[in-house]
Amino acid sequence: MPMKTLSVVVPCYDSADYMRRCLDSLVGGGADVEILVINDGSTDETGAIADEYQARFPGIVRAIHKQNGGHGSAINTGIDEATGRHIKVVDSDDWVDADAYAAILAALNGFADDGTELDALLSNFAYEKAGKRLTHVVRYRSALPRGRLFGWDEVGRFRSTQYILMHALIYRTQLLRDCGLRLPEHTFYVDNLYAFVPLPHVRTLFYLDVDFYRYFIGRDGQSVNEAVMIRRIDQQIRVNRLMQEHLPAIDEVPPQLHAYLLHYFSIICGVTSMMLIRSGTAESFAKKKEFWSALRQEQPRLHRRMRRRPVAQITNLPGRAGRGVSVCAYLVMRRVVGFN
Repeated sequence: MPMKTLSVVVPCYDSADYMRRCLDSLVGGGADVEILVINDGSTDETGAIADEYQARFPGIVRAIHKQNGGHGSAINTGIDEATGRHIKVVDSDDWVDADAYAAILAALNGFADDGTELDALLSNFAYEKAGKRLTHVVRYRSALPRGRLFGWDEVGRFRSTQYILMHALIYRTQLLRDCGLRLPEHTFYVDNLYAFVPLPHVRTLFYLDVDFYRYFIGRDGQSVNEAVMIRRIDQQIRVNRLMQEHLPAIDEVPPQLHAYLLHYFSIICGVTSMMLIRSGTAESFAKKKEFWSALRQEQPRLHRRMRRRPVAQITNLPGRAGRGVSVCAYLVMRRVVGFN
């Protein structure tokens, strides 16, 4: 049996109310694709829907049922079970664009036919926010060469609103296995690790300038809902700290890659800081101080570099008035971009 072009991992937990839209968008990939629906110990009809799609699309959809371990555990299972040459994670409340999907599969098949080992394909993603007619699309035209193979030495500077989220990435499956990626279980926000830890192992990249991934924002109880993020701030801090641990030294990776990793790390530091500010409690303010103090003590040079960046400066203005300015800047960015 020929190897599938793409394995799509769909982590599902109590996703019955919305997962059909996701799966309906994915089965259009046809026989080139395997869709691994990972039922992560759901308590609703998620497992039954996964079995239904497996029966309707044999050889394309595979339902995998497991005990609850969280988003990272479901992705780990998908990496273990994938048989495709490349792998994509699509959350169960998101979906993909049909025309862009066809273009991506054609590009991946082209590399396979040529015998080219492609480590990562990048494409655009759109914030689809509930109740908002216009969508904000994150594109990389100013930072990445388009439509050809390239390495990190050709990567340009990313703007403050540009960062390579999980939604933009398709990895070579074996690369994830070879680099030993294992995401922590029972922890939210591990998608930041998925889009960070493997990058030093990526040598060949291809940017296809299509708006592929539709990232749905605004569902009640969603992990990126601000109130939910504040409740789970300790998990955000944990992921932030793990990113710090996996940040390579400047002489270990190409300079352009190191610059990007610092850029992404600074954004996540800013997210952590802002959620602690938005919490508005003395305990949260103390956690924020502790977070930055730990970074200064453990890696003074990295701390200095982070504090010089605009996102750190905005989220570390002193006193109550400073926090007010920080919140205003955050609300403006949220309105413009549409995140959480």
